[in-house]
Amino acid sequence: MVEGDDERFHRHGSELAAAVEAALPAWVRASVERTVPPGSLSADAAAKLDADIDAAGRAAATDIGGRLRDLLARDIGDQWTNPLSILRAAAVYPTRILAARGIAPVERDRHARRIHPDDVYDLTPGSFADFGPEVHELGITWGAAKAHLHLQQRRQA
Repeated sequence: MVEGDDERFHRHGSELAAAVEAALPAWVRASVERTVPPGSLSADAAAKLDADIDAAGRAAATDIGGRLRDLLARDIGDQWTNPLSILRAAAVYPTRILAARGIAPVERDRHARRIHPDDVYDLTPGSFADFGPEVHELGITWGAAKAHLHLQQRRQA
């Protein structure tokens, strides 16, 4: 059986969602670790931080991954937003960890403060590449499949 445009589009969406779910725990960890000053925690505090990061990574994969799967399983005309807008919501997971530990907000430029006022640690992902090369490639592939399908539908209309 030959895979049609719709099936290919949905397959690419499913692959993208799976890659994001797999990448989110590492992204949460990296976001926290690059913000916490090195050597600033006691051994006990570092162990608690590690456990909190693991829990937040799993929660992000479940929440953000689920919302992304829901979006990408929909037909092209029923997708109310884009995947990256959902991925940007992942910043709340490392932010909660950092705020709970009293980590000082980072300096951000005026544009960042205007676009993402609640992102006091400047963690909001800007592209699929922020989640690794596999997510980046799958995001490009999904975007191309969506553009192709959109063109096909417009030509038929």
